[in-house]
Amino acid sequence: MLIQTVLNDCHGFSFFKYAGVIFDREKKKIIIEMSSKQSSKARCSRCETKCPTYDHQSERRFKFVPLFGYQVTIIYIPRRVRCTEHGVVIEWMPWALGKRPICRSFALFLASWSKTLSWTDVARKFHVSWDIVFISVKYVVDYGLLNRCLDKIESIGIDEILFRRGHHFVTLVFEITEGSKRLLWIGEGRKSKTLLRFFRILGKAQYCSIKIVCSDMWAAYLKVVKKKLPNALHILDRFHVMKLLNKAIDQTRRIEFRALQEEGKENILTSTRWLFLKSPGNLTDKQSVKLSDLVDQNLKTYTVYLMRELFQKLWTITAARHAETFIKGWCIIANRSKIDPLKRVAKTLTKHLPYLLNWFKTERKISNGTVEGFNNKVKLIMRRAFGFSSFSHLEIALYHNLGNLTEPKMTHSFV
Repeated sequence: MLIQTVLNDCHGFSFFKYAGVIFDREKKKIIIEMSSKQSSKARCSRCETKCPTYDHQSERRFKFVPLFGYQVTIIYIPRRVRCTEHGVVIEWMPWALGKRPICRSFALFLASWSKTLSWTDVARKFHVSWDIVFISVKYVVDYGLLNRCLDKIESIGIDEILFRRGHHFVTLVFEITEGSKRLLWIGEGRKSKTLLRFFRILGKAQYCSIKIVCSDMWAAYLKVVKKKLPNALHILDRFHVMKLLNKAIDQTRRIEFRALQEEGKENILTSTRWLFLKSPGNLTDKQSVKLSDLVDQNLKTYTVYLMRELFQKLWTITAARHAETFIKGWCIIANRSKIDPLKRVAKTLTKHLPYLLNWFKTERKISNGTVEGFNNKVKLIMRRAFGFSSFSHLEIALYHNLGNLTEPKMTHSFV
């Protein structure tokens, strides 16, 4: 009787009642018998209109949220109704999730755990199949996507991430407006037509409100943003520039490392990768001493390292015109260095100078570093799942964890 009281309080329905409880201590199961109230008429599952009963189906079982460590199953004999509009159909059961053998509340319960554990772990923990967990998460995501608001999006960040080996990339678009950061869209590939799909899905009425776009220097993204958002401020921000300079340091170090090996000299660059890639303030005492020992070795790697530290002064400049003068001067020094990776950085910065200067026209609260933070979460989700067998599974998982979606309302919440 107590269990029926609890269920009526937290999971009650107007036209149905909990008729009885079967407690199986040996199998650690609780079976709840559900029945319709005598005064209530069955309703059509499509239009929820009251209809006369046609006949009864065989008993159906629905998994419910576990109680006190016991598995809970709701059993019910559904009626078929004769609807004037839809013919003979099964009745509306407010707790059911379509034809699935689980209750809506259990689907929400599984979906909430899926944000913490992998889908396989959730299935194992609650004694359901992997497919049931996926269906539960998809139900929550589909509801969230259908009910989310896409108005007044002011800032977006665009990036790509490797989905699986063989250059299979996915394009990610995030809202990075202060106070509203979420995944907006995920698409397979990283071509121009991939990003165009995002703008088609979003609609012109929505994307016209976008004022700031952050992205890397991938030509396909630059092309589409220029076409669709000609009046938006397209920013190549600090994060990607410093990433470019770090890549130049590492490339130079690798070239010098191989050259010293071929000459048979003592290789002083062994185990020095993080000495150069770390910020000076993050070096340990031991690393600082080792780095200072390399100063007099006339290394090209150290030259590129110093050029990176010189470039850091750019971010203290406030006016765009002064920043332009600084970048052009830095590029002249880089080109005279005769170090190929550094010269390539100078060429890239010169080519994308307008995008870089746009960063100084904002309040500097917008950064694609937010997107990179999201990308780290994406990698964590993929690693936790040991990869995804298909793009659709990845899509559902990322929307569920990063989309900040509205979830279906229930009569209670699970603590």
